[in-house]
Amino acid sequence: MLISSSSRDFDDRVEPAGVLRYTSPATRWFEALPIGNGRLSGMVYGGTDAETIGLSESTAWSGAPSENDVNPAARENLARIRELLFAGDYAAAQELSRESLLGRPRSFGTNLPLPEVVLRFENHGSETGYERTLDLDTATVKTDYVRDGIRFQREAIASNPHGLIAVRLTASAPACLSFDLAVRSGVIPGRISAADATVTFDGHAYETMHSNGREGVAVLIRARVIAEGGKVETVGDGVRVKGADAATIFIAVGTDWMGADPSSTVSQLLDRAIGDGYDAVRSAHVDDHRELMRRSSLRLGLEAPAAAATLPTDERHRLLADGGIDDELVALYYQYGRYLTIAGSRKNSPLPLALQGQWNDGLASSASWTNDFHLDMNTQQNYWAAEPTGLGECQEPLFSLIELIARTGRGTASEMYRAQGWVAHTVTNAWGYTAPGSGEGWGLNVTGGAWIALQLWEHFEYNRDLDFLRHRAYPVFREAALFFLTYLVAEPQHGWLVAGPSDSPENWYTAPDGTRSSVAMGNTVDRVFAEAILRICREASELLDVDRDLRAQIDAVRDLLPPFQIGRHGQLQEWLHDYEEADPAHRHTSHLCALYPERQIGPRTTPELARAAAVTIERRRAAPGWEQTEWVEANFTVYYARLLDGDRALEHLTSLITDASETNLMSFSAGGVAGAAQNIYSFDGNAGGTAGIAEMLVQSDGKTIELLPALPTAWPDGEVSGLRAKGGYELAIRWRRGRLESAHIRTISAAARPRVTVRLADEFIELDLGTVGEATIGVEA
Repeated sequence: MLISSSSRDFDDRVEPAGVLRYTSPATRWFEALPIGNGRLSGMVYGGTDAETIGLSESTAWSGAPSENDVNPAARENLARIRELLFAGDYAAAQELSRESLLGRPRSFGTNLPLPEVVLRFENHGSETGYERTLDLDTATVKTDYVRDGIRFQREAIASNPHGLIAVRLTASAPACLSFDLAVRSGVIPGRISAADATVTFDGHAYETMHSNGREGVAVLIRARVIAEGGKVETVGDGVRVKGADAATIFIAVGTDWMGADPSSTVSQLLDRAIGDGYDAVRSAHVDDHRELMRRSSLRLGLEAPAAAATLPTDERHRLLADGGIDDELVALYYQYGRYLTIAGSRKNSPLPLALQGQWNDGLASSASWTNDFHLDMNTQQNYWAAEPTGLGECQEPLFSLIELIARTGRGTASEMYRAQGWVAHTVTNAWGYTAPGSGEGWGLNVTGGAWIALQLWEHFEYNRDLDFLRHRAYPVFREAALFFLTYLVAEPQHGWLVAGPSDSPENWYTAPDGTRSSVAMGNTVDRVFAEAILRICREASELLDVDRDLRAQIDAVRDLLPPFQIGRHGQLQEWLHDYEEADPAHRHTSHLCALYPERQIGPRTTPELARAAAVTIERRRAAPGWEQTEWVEANFTVYYARLLDGDRALEHLTSLITDASETNLMSFSAGGVAGAAQNIYSFDGNAGGTAGIAEMLVQSDGKTIELLPALPTAWPDGEVSGLRAKGGYELAIRWRRGRLESAHIRTISAAARPRVTVRLADEFIELDLGTVGEATIGVEA
């Protein structure tokens, strides 16, 4: 083993992030290409007769805040439901829970898709040489083709610095650009008008499925044309451009969410962009995006590019699904998850990534489940890739939402449970809803808020910023711990302190009396997150030297939490008792969060429980009708990475890419699952897949950094840079023939310790980063 304290090795090189490439226009949403600036997004179709850009905006929510969503019968019936469950009267407990505990949202709402911007071109003849691309490095969608000997080019960007979408149109000959600009209304009612080279949509996010049809934010869209040469005129409710040399369209959107003034917002954005001009807008956009995107690179296979790499992305996707090998497509998927994280969630974003990220296909918002913030897996998974791949600041809007529900959740904790602190359940919205959901089997996830709060701790663990811990994270954890200290109750058989009544989201069990039940006491998922919150609160209080008395209370409660248990099939028990699953093929495995993101179970620390977790995965997958979805495949990828089984992790990662992601590589929840009539876009698979790849290559727990812990045999050669490790470190790793060749480690946080323990298989290396804060490990052949 060779160690150098100064060599930067290969991590100064910037590998291209990759390009998605197609040879025909998109004909449907899942073929269009996504752009986004953290608030406003577009799906670009790249047509030749017409260009369509489907718009979405993170604050375009129906509904309104409400303080009357807790069931008024909850408090008086809580103790009785607990008694019934402890006594084994499951049917009565289920009925009383249905009547008195489920939430009663008055106007919960959903994020809604916005109208489309449409360009219709005056063209003659057929096109040749067509290509459309999404360059992940510049966050630019380009369309390029030749018609009648003239080359037409378009590019579309969603700029964070300028806060809008810009579309640039050029032609290889003068006076050849002619098109009509229109806004095509969709589900949001409103008025469309045109004047002064601008098309305006003015409406409200009203709908009746998830709200009362009378409440929702005001939405204002303006699309303005800046033509170079030619003639611009208003035609009806659109704008016509004739004979221009080139043109730029700026699209700005504003809402009145949280008291904003949409007219002022849109006017300021347009005035600034027009004043700066397209070249300056594009330059600022590329620089801003690259600063984040270029923090990490990945290459799998270090020889000449495979033949598949020269093919269009949809063809590569098909070949991989047919059993082909395309490691470069897997690497592209890694960067695509990072790209979508950057495009969907930025430090200045008003809201975090919802179920569909920033790209709303209109299907989730019109389904029985909404395009909201699901707190029983999906929102957490949306941000799994952020910290390990160098995008920690992209979590900032999520932290703001967590702080919001920590405030609104105080009332829910008191009204429902007579408990201190705060609680949130399965879903929340743009105004911080914290009452239970309205449906059996999913609505009563009592630890959804605790689950999402762990993202605050993850951010601290990666950066060790005590100021962040003191002022933002600890207040949330302290009150979450107070909730558990005053909410947990002793079960009669062992005296264990358990949560409930609650669901193990979103699964059901068959009770001993034959009742199909969802509510129970002492669900494993609740034990996982109660333990996590109490442990974190205690550690944080020690680091900050506060609340000494609170630590003693926490210690007493942690000692009485129930142990993990192994059931009759060798599986990790999902419930306190060894119930049979009512639906053995169910997509949710909430109790396996003890394995990831938590580390309460692991193959080295708790080998028997780790084997039981693996049995759980295989039983689900083998059950007839297994509900394969994008986030489940991502789950299984990270689970197997934590189980140090890289080959099985890769198996599920490949299924995520081929079976649960479309030809534009956007992941989807499969039609037929959870009541979905068709495939519905869901961002979590993209982020979860990226996180899974990172977890296969580096794992860290704040004490040890493990290199290549779950490297698949199918990846014998590769290199990765920009992966982060807990404690404040950044790594670049190269491996050959399945063995580490070199690893460069450097500190990126002032709080990072200069000495770090590195693990490679069964070998431990005590590494001193010295005064320069970096070192390279080289393994001799």
